[in-house]
Amino acid sequence: MDENVGSSLPKDILDRLFAYSKSTSLIDALEVLAKISRTAEGRADLASKSVLVMILDLIQGHLEYLNSELLKSSLKLLRNLCAGDVKNQDTFIEKNGVGITLTVLRAVMDTPALDSGAVRIALQVLANVSLAGERHQQTIWVQFFPKEFLMLARIRSQDTVDPLCMILYTCQDGNPIRLAELCGDNGLSLVSEIVRTASIVGFREEWFKLLLSVICLEEAHLPTLYAKLAVAPADDSKDVRMSCDEFSPEQAFLISILSEILNERLNDVTVSNEFALYILGLFRNASGLVDFSERGKLALPTGSSPIDVLGYALTMLRDICAQHGARGPMENAQDATGTLLSSGLLDLLLNLLRELEPPMVISKAINQGQHQGNADSKQLKRCPYKGFRRDIVAVIGNCLYWRRSVQDEVRCKDGIILLMQQCVADEDNPFLREWGIWTVRNLFEGNTENQQAVAELELQETVNTPEIAELGLRVELDQKTGRPKLVNSA
Repeated sequence: MDENVGSSLPKDILDRLFAYSKSTSLIDALEVLAKISRTAEGRADLASKSVLVMILDLIQGHLEYLNSELLKSSLKLLRNLCAGDVKNQDTFIEKNGVGITLTVLRAVMDTPALDSGAVRIALQVLANVSLAGERHQQTIWVQFFPKEFLMLARIRSQDTVDPLCMILYTCQDGNPIRLAELCGDNGLSLVSEIVRTASIVGFREEWFKLLLSVICLEEAHLPTLYAKLAVAPADDSKDVRMSCDEFSPEQAFLISILSEILNERLNDVTVSNEFALYILGLFRNASGLVDFSERGKLALPTGSSPIDVLGYALTMLRDICAQHGARGPMENAQDATGTLLSSGLLDLLLNLLRELEPPMVISKAINQGQHQGNADSKQLKRCPYKGFRRDIVAVIGNCLYWRRSVQDEVRCKDGIILLMQQCVADEDNPFLREWGIWTVRNLFEGNTENQQAVAELELQETVNTPEIAELGLRVELDQKTGRPKLVNSA
């Protein structure tokens, strides 16, 4: 330790730290004590010696004499001491540990070269303290929300994202007042900055997803948060708002994360009808902006905001429509899937599927190029990303599950052959064949009218494909009538 630094620090604190750690330098003492404090027994022993109070006094009264290494080591010791030890957590609150930590964070942020590692450790201290209960959470919230949290959210470093989200999630969990503040205008501005940071630098832990899940899935604040991400900060004095026919990268990132969350928590979260309709609206808007003349070479994410919003909104619709099937065979026109269907989801998807150029194997089978000519071929839409067709088919397949009305509607809209054509392998749409088989199985399940409709079709290659065998069915020519019929393969 530098001699000038050592002479500026209180001798009584140094002597006790040296004695407890059996060290002769402050940096060594802090590292030894931090190691001891990794265990519950070590934390309890150091609590009985009031080590946490000594470190808080050291930081509060002599912060200017602590270099970066000493400061981070001091914070690490505080973090470990507050990891599940009630006595240390209570002492931290009683000795103004929150205010001292805030002073440290402000000082670190005022330095020319921001040490994001020090910020992360300081936030981890607060995160550990927040786990102790209501009094601890309220103390942190009062001193940090919203201004100080917002300042931290604007640090574009992965180091800040995880502990900051942990603090916010923990403080609002089970507290309707703080949740309301978090979902208010100031709180959503704060969360939008966290989303911006995560979209640039990423995140490591699940706290970010847990926070978004509460705000966007359990609560009803996706539209407001999404709108805030349309504003791209340009400088300290101005905001640049995206035009209505654009999507920002941050908006696309938000939708991608929500798609992940919904897929991961499919059986835990029931989305509202309003949320489902909002996602359908995003899908419609993106459909009007995406250029379908170019065949996409990438799977999601593609790096194109409109395409990514289109794709992730579609995968969310797939998962929303999967939820009702997991809850039993009762058709409910009032659930999210029923609401989407009554809002034209099936029409939208069938029309998109018709407008797409067919899978290559189908295109060859019906000799499209010879019969329609190049001019018509150019008018067909192409999949803007790898898997677009598959995702459309997956949504339709999930809508068909246990819904007789949807089965009948597909038949009435002449969609049976269209869906049967999706039971093929396609290199631009991984797992299209599997989703196609699932969809057609749901289309025929318990519906004799749909089965008869296929049996009455003229026998043609687009129907009599090998993939139909995967459905347990085959098309045969009736020797008496000369008409095709659908029979079981068994």
